[in-house]
Amino acid sequence: MVSKKPVLVIATRNRGKTAEIRDLLQGFPMEVRDLSDFGPIPEVEEDGQTFDENAYKKSSFTARVLGYPALADDSGLAVAALNGAPGVLSARFGGEALSDADRCRKLLAEMKGRSDRRAAFECVLSLAVPSGPALTYEGRCEGLLTEAPAGANGFGYDPIFFYPPAGKTYAQLTREEKNRISHRGKALQELRAEFEKVILWIRRHMPPGNPWNWMNG
Repeated sequence: MVSKKPVLVIATRNRGKTAEIRDLLQGFPMEVRDLSDFGPIPEVEEDGQTFDENAYKKSSFTARVLGYPALADDSGLAVAALNGAPGVLSARFGGEALSDADRCRKLLAEMKGRSDRRAAFECVLSLAVPSGPALTYEGRCEGLLTEAPAGANGFGYDPIFFYPPAGKTYAQLTREEKNRISHRGKALQELRAEFEKVILWIRRHMPPGNPWNWMNG
């Protein structure tokens, strides 16, 4: 189905992630979709050595395949006592078959008896157009790993990531609270702050007659 509105595709099937991004980009006259709104497309192999490489692989591939500007993030948890692990492997830590809760349990088991609980969530956003060029935004949030999960909101490692200024884990924050302080929230706020310029950039790289060319911005 062809949209009459400009379409931005979030290169994920994670509805929690899509909801966070949609909230932070609300107010612009565009339609935000994710991969669940389309038929099957091949999976991108996230074999990059950095968050930047993986984010660009996902955004550029999605933009080329679907023909829309695509926004992808690659993010993960870097734990000081584990030399930055799980890092770029955060979503696959322990194997593809594990659930979020399983990964949290595995990470806490790895941290058993360790006094250094410092950790940081890192995020790189890549916004690509079908012809290949992309814009990049980054965000980081530092905190501590808990001894046990707490909270029922969010996803991933949120229940075991404690953010000291709030006195809560990510999973104990509302989505609005998390968006203000999270690694992804910071990167998206930077993107939102200059989104009028981003619209012009997209227009320059999209073919004539595309709905982005009609968008006021």
